[in-house]
Amino acid sequence: MFERIKPGFVEFSELASAGAGGKVAFSTDDFFATCENMISDSEPIFIEDKYTEFGKWMDGWETRRKRVAGHDWCILKLATKCIIKGFLVDTAFFTGNYAPKYSIQAACLTPEEESLIPRRVEAIGTASSEDDLEQIKKLESDKWEEIVPITALQPGYEETRHNYQKVLSDEAWTHIRVNMFPDGGIARLRVFGEPRPERPALTDIVDLVSVVNGGCCVGFSNAHFGHPKNIIKPGKGRSMSDGWETARRLDRPNIIEANADGTLKLQGNEWAVFKLGFPGTIKKISVDTTHFKGNFPDSVKFEGVYLDNFNWTEDKEIPWQTILNSSKLSANKEHWYKVDSEIITHLRVTIAPDGGLSRIKIFGLIDSE
Repeated sequence: MFERIKPGFVEFSELASAGAGGKVAFSTDDFFATCENMISDSEPIFIEDKYTEFGKWMDGWETRRKRVAGHDWCILKLATKCIIKGFLVDTAFFTGNYAPKYSIQAACLTPEEESLIPRRVEAIGTASSEDDLEQIKKLESDKWEEIVPITALQPGYEETRHNYQKVLSDEAWTHIRVNMFPDGGIARLRVFGEPRPERPALTDIVDLVSVVNGGCCVGFSNAHFGHPKNIIKPGKGRSMSDGWETARRLDRPNIIEANADGTLKLQGNEWAVFKLGFPGTIKKISVDTTHFKGNFPDSVKFEGVYLDNFNWTEDKEIPWQTILNSSKLSANKEHWYKVDSEIITHLRVTIAPDGGLSRIKIFGLIDSE
């Protein structure tokens, strides 16, 4: 089976998909398939004999064959303000109907500018009205910063569907404009980057590790079935594939015994390290094992540390301080713990011996400094 080497930027948080909080703000045309499909969390699929009243059903964004002047484009609102590191434009299954070329522009919009975008109604067989097009012109999105120039796409065969594009801008953006030249289909768009959200009020209790508040995964021991960056996405996980799941450890004892507190006597564990969006103190922790019914970890432990320079590397000796001692977990359930930590910048989550988590939430107060 063909497998292309992925570029390094895919390790950054993904910030355009629906599960991360991305949204379609505007689209010129949704005739065959709506733009919302392009930011769906699931992998694209193809159903041979599935048709709609408008034509072949496709799992992506597909516009009609253009018979008027212009080209198709859309505006996406990212999950949070971010520095974009790269894109994946996936043309899966669009083999004779993929968009030949694309470009991407970006902007950081104020609430007043965002209010100029017409109300979005998702429906196949539709296109933007003349009134909507006049309204969106006020935003002057065609003059936004170009971060990906006009670039050729490849057809949606397995060996050519993944079109990666690195971005070299250090600006932070809230919205992107995806241009198709002139029309056609894109199965999925993924936007990878570093969150740069606005600072919440000091009195607000916020999820300090959430990707929408600037949290990110900076290291892990094992991500065989699912990356730990998934567990800091907003909302509930949609399936096991939308969480962090490790391989089964091979150092498990032949016969497993239990400790007095109910946790198991195990040698090994797996871990993930997260940088918080803002330094802060932790007051409450949620650990969600939803969907993990036969593969949840036996226990979980949380540790934190304050690093002045905000840098963490695996080879450094880190003075981790315990926030939550190893605590027994159960299947398919949200677990809550009250804690009281010092000010920290980084969090280490350790699961024993292995398994999967759907989401974690770390509620606390931002450091006043």
